[in-house]
Amino acid sequence: MFFSGRNWETSQDNDPKHTAKITKEWLRHNSVNVLEWPSQSPDLNPIEHLWKDLKMAVHRRSPSNLMELERFCKEEWEKLPRNRCATLVDSYPRRLEAVIAAKGAS
Repeated sequence: MFFSGRNWETSQDNDPKHTAKITKEWLRHNSVNVLEWPSQSPDLNPIEHLWKDLKMAVHRRSPSNLMELERFCKEEWEKLPRNRCATLVDSYPRRLEAVIAAKGAS
């Protein structure tokens, strides 16, 4: 959710908690503008790119049990470059144009 001028705006996917009647009523009651957002748009969601980075790094280490998996996840998360989020946000316009050109496809 972000603040734009005097109005709150947010975007959501089609997760059931986002589409629930009570959620929609709360947003409407609190004058939160919900931006249109494709329901399946991982290319437009920066966190999906971070998850991919994490999954690939953990996979390279080949955890052999649940404890290793947890430890590797935490270690690899800490290793992700701090500027990765900023890079993903900065690349958003280019990714958006690509999704539009692909008519919503990835």
